[in-house]
Amino acid sequence: MEVVEERTERETVFANPDGTTLTLEKSIAPVRVAAQGSGWTDPDATLVKKTDGSVGPKAAAVDLSFSLGGAGTDLVTIAEGTQSVSLGWPGTLPAPRLDGARAVYENVLPDVNLVLTATVEGFRQVLEVKTPEAAANPALSRIEYRLGAENLTVRPGAGGGVDAVDGNGRAVFRSPAARMWNSAGDDTAPAAAQRSLYLAGPARADEGEVVPAGPAEEGDPLAGPGAGDASSVLDLAVTDRTVTVEPDPELLGTKDETDFPLYIDPSIELNESERTVLSSDGDVFWNFSGGDNGMSVGKCGSAVIGGISYYCGNGYVNRMYFEFDPGKLKGKHILDARFRVTETWSFSCDARWVDLERTNNISASSKWPGPKKLDQMGDRNVSAGRGSNCSPSQPRAPIEFHDNAAEPDENLTPTVRNFADGKISRLTLMLMAKSETDTISWKRFDDDAVLSVQYVGKPAKPSAIGLVTGSSQTCTTTESAPAIATDPTPALTATAQTEAGGEGGASLRIVMALDKKTGTTWTKAMGDMLVPSSPVGDNFRATDSPSTALEENTVYRYRAWTRSYYGSQWLSGPSNASTTGWCYFKVDSTAPKPPTITFDTTGPYTPCTANSCVPGGKPGQAGAFTLGPAAGDVNTAYRYKLSTDTAWSSYESGATVKIAPVPPTSGTMTLQVEAKDTYGPGAANSVDFVVKEGDGPVGRWNFHDTGDEAVDSSATDPQLQDNATLAGGAARTGQGRRGEITVTPATETTPAEKVADSGLALDGTTGHAATAGPVVDTRASYTMAAWVRLGADSRDAIVMG
Repeated sequence: MEVVEERTERETVFANPDGTTLTLEKSIAPVRVAAQGSGWTDPDATLVKKTDGSVGPKAAAVDLSFSLGGAGTDLVTIAEGTQSVSLGWPGTLPAPRLDGARAVYENVLPDVNLVLTATVEGFRQVLEVKTPEAAANPALSRIEYRLGAENLTVRPGAGGGVDAVDGNGRAVFRSPAARMWNSAGDDTAPAAAQRSLYLAGPARADEGEVVPAGPAEEGDPLAGPGAGDASSVLDLAVTDRTVTVEPDPELLGTKDETDFPLYIDPSIELNESERTVLSSDGDVFWNFSGGDNGMSVGKCGSAVIGGISYYCGNGYVNRMYFEFDPGKLKGKHILDARFRVTETWSFSCDARWVDLERTNNISASSKWPGPKKLDQMGDRNVSAGRGSNCSPSQPRAPIEFHDNAAEPDENLTPTVRNFADGKISRLTLMLMAKSETDTISWKRFDDDAVLSVQYVGKPAKPSAIGLVTGSSQTCTTTESAPAIATDPTPALTATAQTEAGGEGGASLRIVMALDKKTGTTWTKAMGDMLVPSSPVGDNFRATDSPSTALEENTVYRYRAWTRSYYGSQWLSGPSNASTTGWCYFKVDSTAPKPPTITFDTTGPYTPCTANSCVPGGKPGQAGAFTLGPAAGDVNTAYRYKLSTDTAWSSYESGATVKIAPVPPTSGTMTLQVEAKDTYGPGAANSVDFVVKEGDGPVGRWNFHDTGDEAVDSSATDPQLQDNATLAGGAARTGQGRRGEITVTPATETTPAEKVADSGLALDGTTGHAATAGPVVDTRASYTMAAWVRLGADSRDAIVMG
């Protein structure tokens, strides 16, 4: 069953039938995009006219608009939220002819068409130069596109490309170096095999005739050079206002009409998960689209099968790469991993081996032979896609790679586990023919690669570990000064936690363990307690007591850890013993029991109950409390501390005493109190109350800072700040609420130093900023406010939640 609320454009989560594990499917290309208004819809790059007069795809992962003609200044704009890049043509534009995902602006120069092709993630821009006379036009010797950017900085990228980066230096959009290629084709191939864009029929060819093995080219000639086409890589020159490409003069200068059309691009894509095909003849198909027939791996040559000579290409070899970012894998323990991609065609009906390898990462500048191979992930001996040409029929089929226990060199699952653990920043997987000299091993695959992982939330150290004291808990980590429990079966507590990112669907229980000290030796005091009786979700507070009485005046130590369950198995997280320290206590039934804590009516604060907390007072305003003995006790003094204090107060003498602690900040406060009598200290008690907001908010984040944390400016004491960590698709933007702010005022001799105010940009899916703990107590009333600028008004957006 799908967990619908976990959907993103590229990620889908399913709850598995075992009731404890989940499966995350990460697709290399978007499988859904945000629909107009709300919800999701299938991607569709078909161009339609929009209400604002522009042309754009029906449903895409980016906001994309093409010009309807006229002034060339607004040829194309690609945007994500408030961040955008636009290109302009140096001239006027005719009205485009729309053909599916393609807008054709005919004769922008004599016999030169400008073709824009929308994709789900961006666009390809190609100049189609039809004749030698058109190629001789001086306007083609240097093409300068007008450049505009909003909330992004455009700078030179890898390998002659261009990157549009945000305030954190993260590339939001990316263009590889431009390319130029001709239509020379492969003149060594028979006519029947040249530029065949369709699958070969099942009929046997006449003796001596060479039959196309399948789509002889990589598909659409507008998408890139094919076999035998001469090509050139063109660096893009970028300034803050222009992007310039200078076509190869040798290709422009050809007079052979069979070499035409010439094609000159660049393209721009959203910089999410990346993919490319690298060819031994130097061609690169960055962020390729599978199209109708997919892209190939292996040697594209010729071979004889059953007395028939089949032809694919001139013998070039291709390798295919897919690069994944971690996304929702953070905080998850990977139990199993699989990779699948659709095989759309094979050279013959006979199965051949294809390998899946992990490599170093790819970039737009990657060239043959590609990044270094690091480890084998798996291999498959398969043939699919030829349909009724084979008997039995071999339709297109998803090919799945999965660890084979009999082959210890297949390491997909442990590799993806390391990926989720942050040991690998990005995961790049390569498809290649096992034999790159065997033409029959040539295959085609689509761009629909999916990384499918089964996982459970990774357990973290529980929070709020200790002995139950009133509405809170106490944990004394000093063995020489243990807490006192007057009940021989004290209540122990801990709150189950997963690591950040593992909360959804977690199945957790708490293990509580007690040791006792005899002399200088620690031994187990009893069997471990496992609570609650069945798994619960993240942030569940579990409480339990020993089933038998503990020994008087014996020092005990308590630790707790979280178990994350999958079926009958589990993972154990760290305990307080290995992190923050054991909780030490001893049982003394003669010691003072937890004292009473009374809120005086003259004070500004009232106690919290299970379902209500009424704020009162303000930061810096003293409270009024009376501390007294439990029934039957005769106490001589009390000490106390607030949750913001690092040490206890001095003992206040008296059978009952009045105290006036001063909370330094607003929000929930815990007052903890210990009593003592003539024989020594006793057990603690605690109460919660809420301090009303004073002159300022309890939390404020303006994001006008740097780094991964946004500083809470509501307080200057680091102990009182609730800083928020940026995660997922969250980044700072230079479009803050205050516009331009003054850092240093002007003087008589120096002008004021001013900078653009910063804000937080969220991608609408994984982007968020989170504090380590709660900022407000939801049992009390509170208000929240944010200054928000929506990137688009086409759908609803949740700002705070």
